[in-house]
Amino acid sequence: MAARKSESKKPGSWFYQWFLNNKVTVVLINLLLFLAVIWVFASVSWVFQPVGEFLGMALPPILLAGILFYLIEPLVELAERHLKIPRILTISLIFVAVFALIVWGIVTLIPIIQKQTQQILDNWPLYWKNIENTFRKILNDSELAKVRDQVNQQLQNVSTEFTKQLNNSVSNWFSNIGSAVGAVTNVLLVLGTAPFILFFMLKDGPKFKGYVVQFVPTKFRKSTSELLTAVNLSLSNYIRGQLTVAFWVGLMFSVGYGIIGQKYALTLGVLAGFLNLIPYLGSFLAIIPALIIAAFTNSFMVVKVLIVFMIEQTIESRVVSPLVVGSKMEMHPATTLILLLAAGKMFGLLGVLLGIPVYAVVKILVTRGFQWFKSVSGLYDEEPSAPLPETLPPGSPTPPTKSDTETKE
Repeated sequence: MAARKSESKKPGSWFYQWFLNNKVTVVLINLLLFLAVIWVFASVSWVFQPVGEFLGMALPPILLAGILFYLIEPLVELAERHLKIPRILTISLIFVAVFALIVWGIVTLIPIIQKQTQQILDNWPLYWKNIENTFRKILNDSELAKVRDQVNQQLQNVSTEFTKQLNNSVSNWFSNIGSAVGAVTNVLLVLGTAPFILFFMLKDGPKFKGYVVQFVPTKFRKSTSELLTAVNLSLSNYIRGQLTVAFWVGLMFSVGYGIIGQKYALTLGVLAGFLNLIPYLGSFLAIIPALIIAAFTNSFMVVKVLIVFMIEQTIESRVVSPLVVGSKMEMHPATTLILLLAAGKMFGLLGVLLGIPVYAVVKILVTRGFQWFKSVSGLYDEEPSAPLPETLPPGSPTPPTKSDTETKE
């Protein structure tokens, strides 16, 4: 019997101990296999080219419909649950109202914005020339003689590069008129397809999670349902919050600029609303063209623009954002800025706008995956601590031990 116990406790070979029974080695082997799979897929990427083309055509209307879905869904839920209005009727009424708003915007707002934008573009060379003259007057100071030539050269380089890029853009547009027509056609297809996708998303939205979960194995259905709920909540909070805040920011800037008599008030307000979709940086980027235009109106206009900016920032940070955004994304500002820079560098404007919601979804997936890995790997199990010896008060009798009991017997 003792021989069998010793055989069972006998350690295995060094290969078994260091490779087969080593969790770190198993993790590294799995990582190597994962990288090998990525390399294989990268080697046969041509197989997936049709899939990429299909996604490139299908994703834009789906993304647009998804954004509108998160904006309209609360109204549909409110009407269905509390007002007892049929879901189809509510969706139809909302579509009619949105169509009426679009027609009103095309008839009323778009011409004004188009006129003001054209005026800004026509006057921009004059603004830039005035900026150059202002810098040159400042640099005429004898104390700044050392940096005068460098600043003049930089201003000249910026002006030359801007003119070059503008000429290239115009020439490319005329030379690639076919591509321009294709781009316009794609935009029209997206705008024409998105409403139909949005209608069915609103109609069948409550059934989507159950439809997806039924294809998941029974063992993972609960965790998959929780994952979909977390992703949906994170996206809805961000999209609704950002778009609602952007709307109020654009409205406040338009009204504020109109009150103080700033030129191009509506266009600058709409621009501020769009730029506010960029966290932390949007409002400060939007104030730059307003300050440049105000500087060439009169010096007191600059002060009034800054006052409007401070009032808007106070209302936004103290009233609008706490009421609208509600729960935060729990992202450090440094993480947000780094993410914006990286996404903008890789994917341009689309990366700046979609970088944070995509990061939020990836963060949820990675967090849930890491929690699952912790539960099944055993690498993070805490070692059970040894029980502390019981202390007895002084003078109390010592309890009999097992050896004392056996001696008495």
